[in-house]
Amino acid sequence: MLVDGMALLFRAYYATASSGYIRRTKAGIPTNAIYGFLRYLWDAIDTFQPTHVACCWDMGSKTFRSEQFAAYKGNRPDAPDDLIPQFSLIREVTESLNIPNLGVEGFEADDCIGTLARRFGSDTNVMILSGDHDLLQLVNERTSVIIMKKGYGNYMVYTPETLYEEKGLLPHQIIDVKGLMGDTSDNYPGVRGIGEKTAMKLIQEYDSIDGVLANLDSLTKGVRSKIEADLEMLHLSRSLAAIHCEVPVDCELDLCLLEIEDERILPKLEELEMKSLSRMMGVALVP
Repeated sequence: MLVDGMALLFRAYYATASSGYIRRTKAGIPTNAIYGFLRYLWDAIDTFQPTHVACCWDMGSKTFRSEQFAAYKGNRPDAPDDLIPQFSLIREVTESLNIPNLGVEGFEADDCIGTLARRFGSDTNVMILSGDHDLLQLVNERTSVIIMKKGYGNYMVYTPETLYEEKGLLPHQIIDVKGLMGDTSDNYPGVRGIGEKTAMKLIQEYDSIDGVLANLDSLTKGVRSKIEADLEMLHLSRSLAAIHCEVPVDCELDLCLLEIEDERILPKLEELEMKSLSRMMGVALVP
């Protein structure tokens, strides 16, 4: 199981912060995101029973995509003050679980996940845990994407079959749809005036952006003129949407074997005043 660390951490933070309550230690250190992260992670481990787990992280806002397009993710607000100290603490927690923390400067967590899914997928089945639908482009016969839905224990598992059944798309077509419609979350526009419905219809009919461009004469005048006016941004948006699967991330499968050592995780849970999670995680308390 490859875990999208930032997706889980942000989800966990906002799930509780929206109520106005921030869990803290007696020393005042905020821990609500860490607590929620562990609940999300352990529920997924309990549900899907992976033998190996690794956690992938973004390594800063500067990536090869921001070099390609300066405004990439430029619309995102700064992280809340209460979340910032939890970025480093959560990695200490995952380390204490013997779960590797992985990330490479200049790339996003998605790229590390894509690289490892391709590397490990030749030997074993791979599950990707996230809330990010961009990762659906990685789905294949050996790789499934588990999308977390609202609440604990609520998942949609995407295989090539369920992806096609729900969206009418093949995994690689996710990239082309995003290239046409853009992504407001990542702040790239695609083709102005083309939304998700039109983008999906075009890709379903013509298979790919290249197929659309080869059949411009068959399109309505309005759609054709929008595409022709934004050709450069169309190609750039498609490039930004594609997950890079050749990242120099150093990790071997045997290093990801899930082996919880009570004597490593328990002190960390005690430090963060989360001993209540020990029963859920099957950690034996020292009398």
